[in-house]
Amino acid sequence: MFVRTETFREFIRFYPITSILIAIHLLFWIILILPLSYSNLFISQLVGVNGLIEQGEYWRLVTPIFLHSGFSHLLFNTFSLVLFAPALERLLGKSKFIFAYIGSGLIANIITFWLHPPTYSHVGSSGAIFGLLGMYIFLILYQKHVLSSSDTQIVIVLLVIGLLMGLFNARVNMVAHVGGMLGGFTLSFIFFKAPIHSHRPKTKQFYFWLILSLLVIIGLFSYR
Repeated sequence: MFVRTETFREFIRFYPITSILIAIHLLFWIILILPLSYSNLFISQLVGVNGLIEQGEYWRLVTPIFLHSGFSHLLFNTFSLVLFAPALERLLGKSKFIFAYIGSGLIANIITFWLHPPTYSHVGSSGAIFGLLGMYIFLILYQKHVLSSSDTQIVIVLLVIGLLMGLFNARVNMVAHVGGMLGGFTLSFIFFKAPIHSHRPKTKQFYFWLILSLLVIIGLFSYR
């Protein structure tokens, strides 16, 4: 599911929304690095600044999803998008996928606004990407037939690594990572069918959610 074998043209044809998101990432990055006076001014109007959001500039809850602070930041998030977005775009369809992606990023930025001080500023699609991971966690728990065991292991390992990196790197917006993941997981109940009958959780699932919950609690309280 996460191995890409398509050509460039096939990727664009099969996953148009993912391709458009990547193009937007690149477009804003090019605008940012252009040696023009209006470039930085334009980008500054899109950065998530909590104090300005508090003053009514609510578009800043959405626009940071498409911005990145450096080339490595852009490269990592774009690679993550190429890796995780295509399968969900095919599963959800174009409209639902757009809603899920932007919705997860919006939830992540709203939680960032709540928990960080007014002086805090942020950019990046990490919250939205963690929302995709949250949707995969939903599929692992409630739609086991969608993911293979190897795909499941990839999702869990990358999710845990991403959360741990957020805990030990002060530059990472851990709140957005956790908020995006929880947002994507919650939105999954709208897009996917959960099982009608509840079952006793398996031991592996229990310990996974126990460890993940501890990481979430530690991450959130570290910013309070």
